Amino acid sequence: MRMLIMIVLFAATFLQADATIKITKKIKKNPTIVVANASENSVDAVINRKFLKLVIGDLKVSSNFKVVENYINAPFDGSNLLSELVRDKTELLVKCKLENDASGKLHAKIKLINAQNGLLVYEKAYMISKKNRYPFLAHNVAIDINKYFAGSPIGWMNKYIVFSKYTAAGKSSIIVSDYTLSFKKTLVSGGLNIFPKWANDQQDSIYYTSYNYGKPTLFLLNLYSGQKSKIASSSGMMVCSDVSDDGTKLLLTMAPNDQPDIYLYDRSSGSKKRITKYRGIDVSGSFVDNDTGVVFISERLGYPNIFHKEISGGRVEQMVYHGKNNSSCTTSGKYIVYSSREKQNSFGKSVFNLYLISTQTDFIRKLTSNGKNMFPRFASDGETVLFIKDTGRTSSLGVLRLNANRSFLFPLSAGKIQSIDW
Repeated sequence: MRMLIMIVLFAATFLQADATIKITKKIKKNPTIVVANASENSVDAVINRKFLKLVIGDLKVSSNFKVVENYINAPFDGSNLLSELVRDKTELLVKCKLENDASGKLHAKIKLINAQNGLLVYEKAYMISKKNRYPFLAHNVAIDINKYFAGSPIGWMNKYIVFSKYTAAGKSSIIVSDYTLSFKKTLVSGGLNIFPKWANDQQDSIYYTSYNYGKPTLFLLNLYSGQKSKIASSSGMMVCSDVSDDGTKLLLTMAPNDQPDIYLYDRSSGSKKRITKYRGIDVSGSFVDNDTGVVFISERLGYPNIFHKEISGGRVEQMVYHGKNNSSCTTSGKYIVYSSREKQNSFGKSVFNLYLISTQTDFIRKLTSNGKNMFPRFASDGETVLFIKDTGRTSSLGVLRLNANRSFLFPLSAGKIQSIDW
């Protein structure tokens, strides 16, 4: 437990960020789009309202449309030409209709209309078996509309987020959610359960660390069968920070002798290979370069910074030469997003910002401007970053859209997020 507290303090002290990206935008005009409610009264009014708001929000997050903030009411069938939209020179109208069926499934239908001439340009139907998963209906609607107009891909919206949330002193739960936190389901509760990590791209299993068994223990949990299996345990600490592309190798942070190091764990044989050998703190390893190298956080300069080492051996290479207390990072191709502690603001509070760098040039870009932001995670598209923003008593999931120079926050209603993965 002493080692856990040390590592958590190490992470909490040296992370954070907000959002102001300096990336040159492509010169183009985003079409104005209005969302219309076409559902009948038989549909749950609360779900319908939240669904429409999510469609509006998702289209805004895509950053490929100029989205009207409030939805309107319009019949699903019949005349598609609305005089006020023509007058306001609105280009697109998306009609959304939710329906229930006898088996309890929730259906959604959409029609995408050219608002200037009333012509139908696209339509599609969707279905979900459990009504509480309606946020994913909304995400799919936005994904398909965006795809129809060849916008930059936003398929990541339909992926699950897994995170650990502190619920009380010495207690935390593992929760799965959508990226807006509109859908949430508790996977693991009771005791201290932290550092969840997806086991594969299918998102059917997670690794997580439990401190409920005498010493830190890593488990693999199947989300659909509920089957849980013990992977490894170690005194000091035990964290799975990354999984290889084929799912056969894990990067573990272990501290069997009180000093945490990075280990490569082979799932098939159960063998462990020690990657770092430093008499200090080496944590949070991430695979890079087709799983041949590891980027990790170390205090070997006297403060947390980001380093690289080949798995096959060789010297340790410093990756970041900007800032102090650079204590978390995420990688995508040749790019690294990392958090850096900066001078205290006028209120005496520490500020942590996110920065984007390239491993091949001296390129560096500040992504955020204020606040306390941590644990950046690249999406599969390489241009979207998820992070945690600490707002004092609560925390939020933040989304950075790098190419659009925009950011969005989705607050957790209660509690604090400890770590995330998607």
